[in-house]
Amino acid sequence: MLIKDFHLTYCTNIHPGEDWETTFESLKKYIPGVKKEVAGSKKLGIGLRLSNKASEELGLESVLYDFKDWLQANDVYVFTMNGFPYGNFHGERVKDKVHQPDWTTHERLEYTSRLFKQLNYLLPTGISGGISTSPVSYKHWFNSESELIKAKEIGAENMLTVAMQLFQIEEKTGNYLHLDIEPEPDGIIENSEEVLDFFNNHLIPKGIKKFKKEYGFSDEKATILIKRYLTVCYDVCHFALAYEEPQDSFAKFRTNGIRIGKIQISAALKILFCDSEQREIWESLEKFNEPTYLHQVTELIDGKVVTYQDLPLVLDNRKSANELRAHFHVPIFLEKFSNLYSTQDQILKVISYLLQNNICEHLEIETYTWDVLPKELKRPLSESIIREIKWLKNQLI
Repeated sequence: MLIKDFHLTYCTNIHPGEDWETTFESLKKYIPGVKKEVAGSKKLGIGLRLSNKASEELGLESVLYDFKDWLQANDVYVFTMNGFPYGNFHGERVKDKVHQPDWTTHERLEYTSRLFKQLNYLLPTGISGGISTSPVSYKHWFNSESELIKAKEIGAENMLTVAMQLFQIEEKTGNYLHLDIEPEPDGIIENSEEVLDFFNNHLIPKGIKKFKKEYGFSDEKATILIKRYLTVCYDVCHFALAYEEPQDSFAKFRTNGIRIGKIQISAALKILFCDSEQREIWESLEKFNEPTYLHQVTELIDGKVVTYQDLPLVLDNRKSANELRAHFHVPIFLEKFSNLYSTQDQILKVISYLLQNNICEHLEIETYTWDVLPKELKRPLSESIIREIKWLKNQLI
C-alpha cells in the first residue's frame, strides 16, 4: 500500500510455495484478510515470492492473465518480487542451498529473466518494479580468491544480461524495472564495501563493453544504465550483522551513484552479555537453534566483523563476547525477547533516514521465520503479519 511516498508490503516467502497452486492458495487464504486489516479501502501491495517451479507454472499466458485478474478483483498489486530462493523455502533443510543455483549458472539467469517478464506484465502503470536476488553466490563454496573472482566475473556477466533486458523493456513499454542485489552474511557480497567492489571492478567495466558493443553507448551513458537497472536490496537485518550504521552505508552508495532498489525491513537477534546472566542468555539463544535456515553469527572484534557460519558453532563453543548478532529474522515489532534483544534500533534509524532522504520507494517486511520461532513467540500467522505491518505503518506516519 502507499504510505507517504513508500510502497509498503510484506514478502510472501513467509508462505509455502513450491508450486503455483500452493503459492496461489496461500495468497487467496491470507491476502484478503491482511488487506482488510491494514489497508482498508486502499490498494495493498504484494511482495511476491515465486519459486522457479511456481514461476514456470504461472507462465506468460493464460494462468498469468488469470492471476492479474485476481489481483485487480481483490484490489491488490505486485510491485516487487523476491527472486532469491530458487527452490523450496519451507518444510525442509534450506541452509546454504538458498543460493542454488547461483549467478554463475544459466538456470539463475533464466529464472530471473522469466520473473521480470512476469513482473512487467503484472506491474501497474506508473509504478517501478524490482526483484531482489542473491549476492552472486555463497562464499564458502569457493576455495581460493581466484575462484571467487571468477564467480564474480561470471555473475556480473549474467546480471548485465538482465540489465540489458530491463533496458529493452523500458524502451518498449516505459516500465522501469530493477534487479536488487541483496548482500548477506557469507554471500560473495556481504557489506557496502563489497557492493562497491562488485560495481567498480566487475559490473561497470564489463557493462561498459557490453552496452557499447550492443548500442554504441559512451562509457558515461553505459555506466548510468548499469546503475539504473542494477541496484541494491538493503536488508536491515543483514547490514546490522555487518555492524554498519544505515546513514554510513547510504552515504557510500549515494557518493558512488548506486541506487537502493528495495529496503527489506527485518531484524536480527542481538545478544548482549552480562556476567550475572550468562547461563540464562545461552539457554535463551538455544531456543533459536533450528535446522532449516542458516543462522550466521557475527561479532565485532577490533573494528573487524568476524562471521561464524552457523549458530550451532557458537552454541557449542559458548565463547566469551560482549555482543553477538545472529542471522535469525525475528519479529520487527519486538525490541526484546526475554533476555535477548533485536536490532530493531537499526530499523528505526533506517526509517528516520528515509523520512528525510528520498532514497527508496519500495519497503518490504521480510520476517520469514514464523514456523521456526521458539513456541512462546508464535502466534497465528495472519495476526503476526498484520501486527508487523501496523507497527511499521505507525513508524512511517
